[in-house]
Amino acid sequence: MYGISSIKEALKEERALVSWIRDIADRIIDTSYMTPHELRRLALGTYGQKSRGMMIHVMSFGYAQGVPREADLVFDVRFLPNPHFVPEFRPFTGKHPQVAKYIRSFPQTQEFIARISDLLIYLLPHYVEEGKSYLTISFGCTGGQHRSVLIAEEVYKRLSKAGYRVKVEHRDCPR
Repeated sequence: MYGISSIKEALKEERALVSWIRDIADRIIDTSYMTPHELRRLALGTYGQKSRGMMIHVMSFGYAQGVPREADLVFDVRFLPNPHFVPEFRPFTGKHPQVAKYIRSFPQTQEFIARISDLLIYLLPHYVEEGKSYLTISFGCTGGQHRSVLIAEEVYKRLSKAGYRVKVEHRDCPR
């Protein structure tokens, strides 16, 4: 195989190496002209879907540590008032009852949670229909300790209540 000089030769060699699999196969599917979506639909239609639906991963993060590479959707919540500048809240996270109450006390927080939850509940069936089996939704604030944590927790609760399989992670919390 190391003396192969072209892709055509490499494919020929690969076919020879795995020919035993083809010989024992019950069904051979020519995927030459299929999109990944078409292949997925064919496989699920033929062999069934074993999963319990799409898995949603809700994540909080701090922009100071960078946007998560695995994020499919990213929402910036740095427009919300920052508890970091309230000395008694600084050592806690957005899961602390007093910090959570402070963040929730602003009208824009309540409106954002409602609007983003409605948007996601609208979008998720379309992602499922398109064949996505997982989706990572990320919320970021400056340090990933307060605002993004609260928002991720709230969205997690609302999506769970809507019947979705959801897990929540706070990537940068605690530091």
